[in-house]
Amino acid sequence: MAKIKKIIIGNWKMNPATLKEARIIFSKIKKIASLCKKVDTVICPPTLYLSPLFSKSSGGAVALGAQNTSSFEGNGAYTGFVSPSMLKNAGAEFVIIGHSERRREGETDAVINKKILASLSVGLKVIFCVGEKERNHDGHFLEFVKRQIHSGLQGVSKKALPDVLIAYEPVWAIGAENAILPRDLHQMKIFIRKVLSEFFGPNAVEKVPVIYGGTVNPENVETLLLAGEVDGFLVGRESLNSKNFGIILQVAHSLK
Repeated sequence: MAKIKKIIIGNWKMNPATLKEARIIFSKIKKIASLCKKVDTVICPPTLYLSPLFSKSSGGAVALGAQNTSSFEGNGAYTGFVSPSMLKNAGAEFVIIGHSERRREGETDAVINKKILASLSVGLKVIFCVGEKERNHDGHFLEFVKRQIHSGLQGVSKKALPDVLIAYEPVWAIGAENAILPRDLHQMKIFIRKVLSEFFGPNAVEKVPVIYGGTVNPENVETLLLAGEVDGFLVGRESLNSKNFGIILQVAHSLK
């Protein structure tokens, strides 16, 4: 199987409060990322900051992503919506779709699927979030994740699949004291790739990264990468701390 380059994605959520702060954090991360060439670094700021930060992302050290697309329509009478093509024109290369915080607000699998198809159609790379709310010993959470993957990727062609990243984010681990156990994370990666292989065929999914999100920090990043064997991370709060996020990048860069 071809080795996938590690990808570290920072999801700033509704932070920071000002563009000035955003520029400072972004500049510091960019400086560190420029030295970590074995890692693809992506920052997903609030939509309002995409265009201003895009001018600072030249040089390839850091790519930009959007945290969501509020529409799967091209344009039209949709007050307050932002389309995938608008995000791409603002400088985004990636878009997060299906995050648990969006699902909590009522976003359904059907809507997520439409957003994924619309985003891929304009050339955005999709960070597709899946993950169970809670774990149980009877394994029902596996079927839950499998349904999320099948529903979200319905209609996605094998040709478009390389532009999809699967971000496994178990809801119970987000903001928790501890991340998932590395052995459990490794098992979930194997399971997710098995589901993808059944859906698209083994050859089609060789280059689909499976990344992890949920209490990722400088202390656990090495263990999660080595023992969990994931292809990278979707980092929340630590991505706003340029020092800690930089350590995560450096650790990922240093590992074979």
